[in-house]
Amino acid sequence: MNIIELETILLDQKAELDLLREDTLISRPEEELIDLHSRQAQVVIGVRRSGKSTLCFKALEKAKISYAYVNFDDDRLANCRTHHLDMILETLYRINGQFDYLFLDEIQNVEGWPLFVNRLLRQRIHMIITGSNAKLLSTDLATHLTGRHHKIELFPFSFRDWCSAKGINYGSMTTRNRGILGKEFNQYIHTGGFPELVYGLGHKTYISTLFDNIINQDIKNRFNIRNIDELIKMAHHILNVAPACFSIESLMEVSGIKSNHTIIKYLSYLHQTYLTSQIKKYSAKSRQRSTNEKYYPIDVAFMDKRENAFAGENLGWRLETIVYLELKRRYAEQGCDIYYHKEKACETDFIVCDGNKAIGIYQVSFDISNERTRKREFRGCLAASKITHCDNMFIITDHERVDLQVDDKIIKAIPAYEWLLAPQNGQ
Repeated sequence: MNIIELETILLDQKAELDLLREDTLISRPEEELIDLHSRQAQVVIGVRRSGKSTLCFKALEKAKISYAYVNFDDDRLANCRTHHLDMILETLYRINGQFDYLFLDEIQNVEGWPLFVNRLLRQRIHMIITGSNAKLLSTDLATHLTGRHHKIELFPFSFRDWCSAKGINYGSMTTRNRGILGKEFNQYIHTGGFPELVYGLGHKTYISTLFDNIINQDIKNRFNIRNIDELIKMAHHILNVAPACFSIESLMEVSGIKSNHTIIKYLSYLHQTYLTSQIKKYSAKSRQRSTNEKYYPIDVAFMDKRENAFAGENLGWRLETIVYLELKRRYAEQGCDIYYHKEKACETDFIVCDGNKAIGIYQVSFDISNERTRKREFRGCLAASKITHCDNMFIITDHERVDLQVDDKIIKAIPAYEWLLAPQNGQ
């Protein structure tokens, strides 16, 4: 790799940004989390194709800032190593002249990148970074950039993002708008939030291709896995039956993996690359919180839009996953934790905690018109309220909206589309 080759690559990438400027791009709330005045590196992480690059691009363009750009998720830079980074920097100055902002896309593909970033931060260059591997980024950041980075997690489109992308008015809850929003939510719960699918740019093999890229590029190649078929079997099984808890023994049986240690490693890889996300069981005992994790796909599209998918159309599971991801969007940045709770007689889908204080209890049920279902959801709310002393209780449904008095407590049933679009305060 030489300067002339690099100049061609980086000029091509710059031209891609020019094409992006011609598109109409929606604003997402996470844009406001990117602090372009900070001397800390702004690090946006999340699953592939969730819109990380576009988010950073839009924040930079909105601020009318001149910046240089490198996308390391480019096959021509696949063999880029630490010693190439100074050559890339020199080429960027040849192309752009002086710049104070540098946007590095998918930087985790280059080993040793944190030392390079740290050096540029010391030179007072503002760094905007994206990546698709949580642990690699977090480990490297903690080791080399302690106190010098701000991490922002990005998920696929929320329902609010979906409505913005479709030009749907969600600011008014008239009868007409409720009907339209209900129709849009029915599409969202089936389609998921990957931007290409929302805009209609994807096709029927899109999720399968994305799944393969995560497994092969982000896991197999990086972690040098030889028998990838076992990991693929395990990943398909988890995505087919999630949300669910899994025992090591059941995953060994499904995948053919013989080692407990290997199962644990593979689960970690799925989490690191944002194919799955998980929550712990609520308990005062630390040991119970560190076991019995419940797994979710990072988007409902992974449930049934892959090859070898057998999840089917379970609207309850899909709605539970959407609510979980929305809680992550709302509360993770605030440092809150999300748990589930389970007793012999009942289960609570989500308890949101700020430190050791519970601030919200959420049950998810697509339809609570059946009396037996309704009582089951009540029991889950009241059991969680009893052990957490939190009375802020909600049941997220497909369409029911009512305040339900149970004993001396109020449980609010809210349609999912309405809750997803509501201000965060109080909900």
